[in-house]
Amino acid sequence: MYTINHNSETNSIEVKNTKNTVFGKIYLDLGASLQELTLNGQAIIKDLHPLEYDSTYASSILFPFANRIKDGKYSFNNEDFQLETNQKEERNALHGFVFNKTFKVVVKEALENTAKITLEYVELKKTAGFPYTYSIQVTYIFNDDNVSVALNVKNTDTKIFPFTLGWHPYFISDNLSESSINFDCNQKLIIGDRNITTGVEDVKSKVVLNIENKQLDDCWVLNTDKVQFNTPKYQLNFSSSVKDNFLQAYTPPRLNTIAIEPTTGVSDSFNNKIGLQTLNPNEEYSIVWKININNN
Repeated sequence: MYTINHNSETNSIEVKNTKNTVFGKIYLDLGASLQELTLNGQAIIKDLHPLEYDSTYASSILFPFANRIKDGKYSFNNEDFQLETNQKEERNALHGFVFNKTFKVVVKEALENTAKITLEYVELKKTAGFPYTYSIQVTYIFNDDNVSVALNVKNTDTKIFPFTLGWHPYFISDNLSESSINFDCNQKLIIGDRNITTGVEDVKSKVVLNIENKQLDDCWVLNTDKVQFNTPKYQLNFSSSVKDNFLQAYTPPRLNTIAIEPTTGVSDSFNNKIGLQTLNPNEEYSIVWKININNN
């Protein structure tokens, strides 16, 4: 049996099963981010302390853009816009607007073999850099060996707007240098100064990325939605419900930890248009990312 409890002290939602093999902790004030996750008795997402959330964006939902917008500047429909450059050292706009918003619980359902939670944020205030209103729902579904993250965005404005989406989870490994990421792609993004995409380069189709001692902050254009993360103790399988997918991998200054980020676009997407989509007034866009675990 699954249970869902609200921790009022941290304004977080805790999900677990009676077998103590599944645990999830979602922080409502941190953009509905999944800060802790155990599947099949294996802890795969942990609190990144002493690293702070405002520097890691751990498990944050990224909207209306994933990654960076150079100088926070872009043009859309013959208008120029200036986003807040919240990444001061690089002078870029970083990771959108909802990572630090407070979400409300709209659905909470705990059953024998699964738990479902839907959280929502409604934006009514227009900013100079993104003068549109929208709502975004995040639905987490927990099972014994998998979790899915479903996003639904609705344009509640009277104007069309551009967007990309992303999810920024960090996973732990007993030994990251003996871990690898497997995926299928033909192109890797060329990342220039200030971590901004400057182009693409061809790479071999089947990639086995042995992490070893690499310092990663790289992005690939995927041929399929399937990604595999292999560690000494477990294997994670990633999938996506949409056709066009990108993979970002980043190693933070924390031992045996790696961010493996599914996205629908790349850095500076509002300018280079790679993965960029638009949403018409009253239209909705949905995507589901799913991970399942096999213990080794």
